[in-house]
Amino acid sequence: MTELAQPVAIRRTVSFASAVYLGSHAVEGVQAELSDAAGWPAVVGAGRVAVLVDPRAAILPQAAPEAIVDAIMAKSNLGTARAAGSVVIALGPGFTAGRDADAVVETARGHELGRIIREGSARSNTGTPGEIDGKSSERVLRAPVDGRVTLLKRIGDIVEEGELILRVGDAPVIAPFGGCVRGLISEQVTVWRGMKIGDVDPRGQARFTVVVSDKARAVGRAALEAALVIGRERGLLGVRVLRGP
Repeated sequence: MTELAQPVAIRRTVSFASAVYLGSHAVEGVQAELSDAAGWPAVVGAGRVAVLVDPRAAILPQAAPEAIVDAIMAKSNLGTARAAGSVVIALGPGFTAGRDADAVVETARGHELGRIIREGSARSNTGTPGEIDGKSSERVLRAPVDGRVTLLKRIGDIVEEGELILRVGDAPVIAPFGGCVRGLISEQVTVWRGMKIGDVDPRGQARFTVVVSDKARAVGRAALEAALVIGRERGLLGVRVLRGP
C-alpha cells in the first residue's frame, strides 16, 4: 500500500495509513507495517500489509503487481492508467471502466454500493457525506481556518453538543450534536480552511470506531472480487499491491 508522507485519513483507528505515523498498526487483526522499497517483500512474506510512503506509486515497476487498486478517493483520476500485466481497479467517481481501469467500484451509499462496473463510470461526486442516523453533512468537522491542529478529544470519546473537540490554531471546533468522535485527523497534518478534519457519529457507540464500516467493507470486498474475477480471466493469481488508504 502506498501513502502520503502525512496521510490525511480521518478514521485513523481503522486505516492502515496510521502505520506511517506509528510504524505499525492493526485493523481487525490485520497488521500493517511501515516499510520501504527494499523491505516490503519481507513484510508481505510475513503476512503483513507493507505501507510505503510513495505518493506517486513509484514502486509499481519493481513490485510488478498482478492487481492495482486506486483507492485514493480524490473523486478524479490523478494519473492511474490501465497497465499491461496488471488488473487495474478504481474506486468511485472520476474513472471510466474500459478506459482508465479494468473495473470501477461504486462507492456511493445506496442500492448500488459495491457494484462492480466493467463498462462506464460510478456515480458523480455529490459532495454530500453519506447519512448516518439522520445526520449527513453536519456530522463532518471541517477546519475553520488554515493551521495546525490541537486535539482535545480522542477517537472513541463521547461528546455533547457544543463540546470542544479540537482547535485549529486558536479557532475552536465544537461538536455539532451529541455522539461519539469517530474520526480525527492527525496533529502532524497542517490543514486548510474547509478541509475535513473529523467526524462525529450520532449513534454514540465507541465500538464502531475500531471496526471497518459497512461501506468500506462492501467496497473492499468488491475490489477484491473484481481483481480475482478479472485476474482469473487473464490467468493471473491475485492481489499484491493496494494503492491508497
